[in-house]
Amino acid sequence: MPERILNAATKMSELTTAKVNEIQNVTKAAKILALNALIEASRAGEAGRGFAVVANEVNSISQQVTSIATELQNLFATEARDLRGTAQMVRGARLSDLALYVIELIDRNLYERSCDVRWWATDSAVVDGCADPDNQQAAQWASKRLGVILDSYTVYLDLWVADRHGRVIANGRPDLYRVKGLDVSNESWFRQAMATRDGTEYAVADIERSQHFGGRSTATYATAVRAEGEADGEIIGAMGIFFDWETQADSVVNSVSFAEEEAPRTRVMIVDRNFNVIATSDGMSRREERFILQLGKNDKDSYLLEDGTIVAFALTPGYETYEGMGWRGVIVQKPRNALRAAPNHVSVSHSVGRKRQLESIDA
Repeated sequence: MPERILNAATKMSELTTAKVNEIQNVTKAAKILALNALIEASRAGEAGRGFAVVANEVNSISQQVTSIATELQNLFATEARDLRGTAQMVRGARLSDLALYVIELIDRNLYERSCDVRWWATDSAVVDGCADPDNQQAAQWASKRLGVILDSYTVYLDLWVADRHGRVIANGRPDLYRVKGLDVSNESWFRQAMATRDGTEYAVADIERSQHFGGRSTATYATAVRAEGEADGEIIGAMGIFFDWETQADSVVNSVSFAEEEAPRTRVMIVDRNFNVIATSDGMSRREERFILQLGKNDKDSYLLEDGTIVAFALTPGYETYEGMGWRGVIVQKPRNALRAAPNHVSVSHSVGRKRQLESIDA
């Protein structure tokens, strides 16, 4: 609908300009004829006086028509501009709503991950493995149990259990990732897990590429493993679960439906709190890409760049007990004429240019 309004406003403006130009051309011709008539009347002397009156009247009418045409053109130009502005606001509102949908969808997904790690850390096989980390049979049972979990939860690359000293004693995919015995005591997820106050708390790390998973991007969630699986039990180890970020985030940013005409010029992204692009629908994201947003006071908003590009964004609202990490859903949509300039994809490394605020919408 916003596109139709924009097209209608543009066509109205173009048609008005064309018709006013035609009127002005006619009045110019009438003025020339009136001028020629005045010249001939002056040559005719007394006999041409009546004709001179008519010529002056024609000239006066031509000037009036020109004035009316100019006013009409200005009026239609103003109306068309207001109509385009309204359409841009509607489009900005729609895109910012979609940006909120994207970040809410990922929030709900990640909330489940925070639940998973707290639940699985109480599994008897995991607890027994951490209680007696040198018991190979207990470690094997814990590894087997993690493998069973992974068979049902395909969104994870792997699940790890480490003893209280940071030595990995079991993982769910030992044939694929040979990490048993690995020292993770200096890794942030382990340290944060060991610092949790009780079984209700968990740690979550920023998206990062892990050498343990061949450079794939992971979202890591962790919590402490406690004696007897009790929420207030003594810490005897830590559990880390590694969410397959690339695959899952790609499905989220590509879940937004756009009209066939919009899709080639629209890019959907997720950026972290430092504006690093951590997911993008066009597959063109570079590892160090950043998209600097022009933020105002609203968590959910949109603005227009000089070339007509609309940038819409929404801050994570969190979900249930998951507070979010300051990430934002972002949608960048180029104007329609951008298709001729860049038909393959929309790729913007950073947002620059004079800002025109379209609307302010509280999240």
